Amino acid sequence: MKALIQRVRRASVEVNGRERGAIDRGLLALVGVEKGDDEARADRLLHRLMHYRVFSDGEGKMNLDLQQVEGGLLLVPQFTLAADTRKGMRPSFSSAAPPAEGERLFHYLLHKAQAAWPRVASGDFGADMQVALINDGPVTFLLES
Repeated sequence: MKALIQRVRRASVEVNGRERGAIDRGLLALVGVEKGDDEARADRLLHRLMHYRVFSDGEGKMNLDLQQVEGGLLLVPQFTLAADTRKGMRPSFSSAAPPAEGERLFHYLLHKAQAAWPRVASGDFGADMQVALINDGPVTFLLES
């Protein structure tokens, strides 16, 4: 599994013109599921999302994690993260998990995150979503499990 994470001051996702999820300070995570991913990889990704130290401490160093700053986590499913872009001028999605498996693992990750932390929001798997954010930094990392 992959997550492109961005440290944000605020982020939200809309589906059909309605806000589906929003957070204030925290992490926006665009989540891609690849063939061969399983619950263990989802668990590892969640652990990294919750404990990755990307927030500044009192000295301005990235030493604090999401829980230490009491931040929000906005999970947005994005199958395009699983694209193979190494050759040609069009992405290939042959490495992406089949839609049913991608949806199952995304929901597994979402439910585990909601059980672990009270400030979790999400987009809708397979929906046409509009994501808005105020990037803080900017600080962006690609996490892989």
